Amino acid sequence: MPVDNQVERCGYIAIVGRPNVGKSTLLNHILGQKLSITSRKPQTTRHNLLGIKNYNASQFLFVDTPGLHNNQKKALNRYMNHAVTTAIKDVDAIVFVIEKLQWLPEDELVAKRLSGSNIPVILAINKVDQIDNKELLLPHLQKLSNTLNVNDVVPISALQNQNLDRLLDVLQTYLPENGHFYPEDQLTDKSSRFLAAEIIREKITRQLGDELPYQMTVEIENFKETEKVIHIDALILVEREGQKRILIGDKGARIKQIGQQSREDMEELFDFKVMLKTWVKVKSGWSDDERALRSLGYHDTNK
Repeated sequence: MPVDNQVERCGYIAIVGRPNVGKSTLLNHILGQKLSITSRKPQTTRHNLLGIKNYNASQFLFVDTPGLHNNQKKALNRYMNHAVTTAIKDVDAIVFVIEKLQWLPEDELVAKRLSGSNIPVILAINKVDQIDNKELLLPHLQKLSNTLNVNDVVPISALQNQNLDRLLDVLQTYLPENGHFYPEDQLTDKSSRFLAAEIIREKITRQLGDELPYQMTVEIENFKETEKVIHIDALILVEREGQKRILIGDKGARIKQIGQQSREDMEELFDFKVMLKTWVKVKSGWSDDERALRSLGYHDTNK
């Protein structure tokens, strides 16, 4: 359905899918700026994250969600799954991201979660640039269109910026006519504290994904902006002494490198000089403690 590109539209769009399928990469490339943290490790995204994109006369309010997964053994896992369920309840459209020619049990889990919704679903098949035999793509598209309750199917490559304009054009048809909710230059509704913590967590996950389990989080204890510099004090929580030793590294080399990489990303995002101090502390059992999770910012929020 064609739309008038001059008519103001604004609406919320949830980006959902199984872990590690490229949802955060898709959001970052749509925005043209890194906002959502990424790594090769599944479940890097833990919170719903709003990214604001202005395109034609429309304002897209994208909600990047954690990967939906079967593991709900710990409170943190249950929190992430609940974050997805919350995000898809009250949006104008849903982008369901899958990967190449794959259809895994985790994809089926997401499809079942969406099947009872009356919200329009656009299936985005990501990483199509990595499909060697492109002749297999069209039959795959047709099969999914016939078996899934989706409104549109769009093949994309988030990393290569392929067909993202087409995805926006399709999504625009589902946005209600509305004035814009946010200023044109605003990128997200998240605080600078939140973004700083996420950047540090990304660097740790990328460096120690195979060595350090998911029982790690970051809390910003101080965030003070002066005329020339932002002073940030960050506390990194782990669950065991062995994890603390791994994170600090030999003579503090690893935590120093993590801090340096984090500071560089913060300076690029905030466009300001940053002085970053980091500490590592053991807090046993925090990832399965509902009260501890709430105190660390893992709680339900309305959009």
